[in-house]
Amino acid sequence: MNLSTLVLALGLVLILEGLVFALAPSRVEDLLRALSQLPEGARRLIGALALVLGVLLFTLSGMIAAP
Repeated sequence: MNLSTLVLALGLVLILEGLVFALAPSRVEDLLRALSQLPEGARRLIGALALVLGVLLFTLSGMIAAP
């Protein structure tokens, strides 16, 4: 992996985040309101699961790209 791959990944994340806020800002507010109602432990679990899924996808992409 090189710097251009990291920049590409960051760019894709920003594009997706920007699309969500540009196309459905009120839905983002609804989601944030719903998340604020969850207990802290549930929010931590959601974050941990997202982190694990991201690491798995990252690892999988490295395996697919490797010869």
